[in-house]
Amino acid sequence: MEVGDRLPAHRDLAWRLGIGLGTVTKAYGILERRGLLRSVKGRGTFVAVTEARRGDVIDLSRNAPPAVISERLLSRSLNAIARRIDADVFNTYPPVTGHQRFRQEMTRWFRRLGLDADPACLLLTNGAQHALSVSLSTLCGPGGTLYVEDQTYPGVINVARHLGVKLTSIAMDDEGMLPDQLERELATSRGSNAAVYLTPTMQNPTTSSMSKARRSAIALICRKSGIIVIEDDVYALAPDPDYPPIASLAPEHVFYINSLSKTLNPALRIGGLVVPPAWLDRAETAMHASGLMISPLSCSVMEQWLLDGTADAISTAIQEEAIRRRAMATDLLGQAVRQPVHVGYHLWVPLGHSDAEALETAAKALGILVTPPSSTSANGISSGIRLCIGAPSSEDLEQALPAIRRIVDRFRIETGAGTARNTRPLLPLR
Repeated sequence: MEVGDRLPAHRDLAWRLGIGLGTVTKAYGILERRGLLRSVKGRGTFVAVTEARRGDVIDLSRNAPPAVISERLLSRSLNAIARRIDADVFNTYPPVTGHQRFRQEMTRWFRRLGLDADPACLLLTNGAQHALSVSLSTLCGPGGTLYVEDQTYPGVINVARHLGVKLTSIAMDDEGMLPDQLERELATSRGSNAAVYLTPTMQNPTTSSMSKARRSAIALICRKSGIIVIEDDVYALAPDPDYPPIASLAPEHVFYINSLSKTLNPALRIGGLVVPPAWLDRAETAMHASGLMISPLSCSVMEQWLLDGTADAISTAIQEEAIRRRAMATDLLGQAVRQPVHVGYHLWVPLGHSDAEALETAAKALGILVTPPSSTSANGISSGIRLCIGAPSSEDLEQALPAIRRIVDRFRIETGAGTARNTRPLLPLR
């Protein structure tokens, strides 16, 4: 049988084979859980996969930038660091917020991305995830509330659950969180331990980007409500005046997070958390309680790259490769994938809840891992699948993406749905 062929009804097959109806039903269920069959209510059961892919698994679930650093570049950087090494940096515990010189370098990098931060209000963290944990501990704590979009970053869901923070999902559109929905929710909420979490540029997972007007509207609502925004800006690869950080619009009401992991290298686990001065002492306490020390060697690498221009060269190379991969993915996936405003390392395939779960199962049967739809849903109802195209090789993408496209096309044929339209153009990085 071929992919898409319809199988006999349970009762018909049981009669043909001379076996019990329950046995056929159980067998169909096992094959569907393995991703080999797919049932469509009112239409029947269809072949989903005819042959499992052989070889290594292709992982489209890990969101990381393309690898552009060579052994030669790394060796040259380490040699330069060795010539100007400061032993005191390695012989003492760093301040809770990080060494002043490294904080200044991080603020220089943030300024390059469009945020003019004060080094005195910046805390160096062990990556953006650490900064997120510190933010939730400071603002919400156990029993507090975090307002997020219906589809949101899996990491924030995990951190919130770990810390005992309640998640409240807010409806979203093509730009992300809806301001009027947030305003209504805040008007009926009780308690002061709350915050709003947003990824306004290349939202994870849906790739939405908020317009300046949307950012301003949310900033105004949060200012009136006295609530803090946690702005996760790790996917802003370049400054864009049309999409400014919310922290630049309402600095007194925003915890701003960024890191080098997404813009330079995933192994460079250095994040920065900019907090309003009124929250600095409490954020430092949360930092101290986390017990995570920033690697002096990583900070030295950051300093060297920022001083000698390597950071700019790496960032440019990553953006160019991301643009190339986006073009390739768009060609292979066609209208199955949403077309975002900005360039990044993940894509969004809009699907209904059951289709999203079925795609994950069918892809896994082919040796392709995608982001589990349940991991990005704050309200328990998934509306698509995130595909990460930064970490895999180009060869793996050329194998995996057409397979994903075939699965999505088959879903639409089976349900009689039309092809989804892309509503947003792909704009170049400014």
